Amino acid sequence: MGNPLHFIVTAGQRYDAPQAIPLIEGMAFEKLLADKGYDSDDIRDFVVEQNAEPHIPLRDNRLEERPYDGKLYKERHKIECLFGFLKHYRRIFARLDKLKRNFTAFLHFVAALQWLK
Repeated sequence: MGNPLHFIVTAGQRYDAPQAIPLIEGMAFEKLLADKGYDSDDIRDFVVEQNAEPHIPLRDNRLEERPYDGKLYKERHKIECLFGFLKHYRRIFARLDKLKRNFTAFLHFVAALQWLK
């Protein structure tokens, strides 16, 4: 956990949650750790259909309680560390590349560096 497997490049002002299902579609996983921003019935249902467990904290406006393993969720810090690693590269965090193709290529390069760590 903490090493990038797949990513989708979108516009900076786009909401992340609609990209979740296309991002994980076709991947084999047993558990999905995500932050509150991904707390939607569609995402949870998709994860359950994949015979996996969603571990997503509930948004404050949720009416029903859904269990999640808080201890396991703490492992998500590895993902946050990956974001911190990516931010060391100004070209990524400032999105200096105008073309999506170039940005994606450099993102792949930095992801490979993370795997080699």
